[in-house]
Amino acid sequence: MTSDQFLAAPQRRRACRHALLTLAVLVAVVWLARRHWAVLETGAVRLAVADQGWLLVAAAATLVTWPCSALAQQGAVPRRLPRGRLMAGQFAASAANHVLPAGLGAAAVNLRFLIRCGIPIAAAATAIAVKGTAGGILRGALIAVLLAADPGLLHLPAVSGGVLIAACATVAGAIVLLSGPLWSRCRRALTAAWAYIVAVHARPVRAAALWGGSLAFVTLHCAVLIAVTRAVALPLPAVRVALLYLAASTAAALLPTPGGLGSLDAVLVLALTMAGAPATAAASAVLGYRLLTVWVPLIPGLIVLAVLVRRGAL
Repeated sequence: MTSDQFLAAPQRRRACRHALLTLAVLVAVVWLARRHWAVLETGAVRLAVADQGWLLVAAAATLVTWPCSALAQQGAVPRRLPRGRLMAGQFAASAANHVLPAGLGAAAVNLRFLIRCGIPIAAAATAIAVKGTAGGILRGALIAVLLAADPGLLHLPAVSGGVLIAACATVAGAIVLLSGPLWSRCRRALTAAWAYIVAVHARPVRAAALWGGSLAFVTLHCAVLIAVTRAVALPLPAVRVALLYLAASTAAALLPTPGGLGSLDAVLVLALTMAGAPATAAASAVLGYRLLTVWVPLIPGLIVLAVLVRRGAL
């Protein structure tokens, strides 16, 4: 076995695990859809007669998400990127993200795009990680702010002493494992990543683009769902809908399905229903949100992806 084959084996096993988990989630979603088909059908009918004005607002908010994603990606790179290709790349990356699991599609497209722009692979991977980390931090901050505005909506499960002890033991074991040669390699990688982050934030324009674009991207997705809930007359406050979306999308991210397909839909419908929304209205809202953010842009996004590949931009 050659060295390339040896290195590729773990990647194949990881891909198989992701594929099996994705298949299991999709099978579960199909089973749930068949079991609750009447609710889904009623929700689709309700969406068809929804308020067109609010649906246009949701569509407009969806269109702005891609420029915000491009702005955040530019903010994570010290070098200036070509605007047109950057925007097209983000649109193509969103489509690829709904084909491959666990965000691999968007990461692969963005990585290839940055490399084609002349950025070394290590710096390109760090830029993608910086953008993702900024989005995760802002998502957590928004959840904290919205929880303060609507306390008591989300109930965190009680954690037993045994779980805390196990967590502490895991952290201690990780520290011991990292105390040897592995730690020196990790320290070099962390030092290089920190130097890159400092270089990005040394330019206020780049830092503002990174954090502002990431915040706008998350906020606009909340706005899309809020507008759709208004269109289908779902009786929930906007703050509560935004908080439920952030919590549900964070939980659904733990399952590596393409674009949260199935996992986000089920978790979001469940969250809206548990918050007091009728089941049909919740199904209509989630269906409308997914149509605008996933299914309608999917084919155009894949076409843009193919064009970028053909022209050598990816």
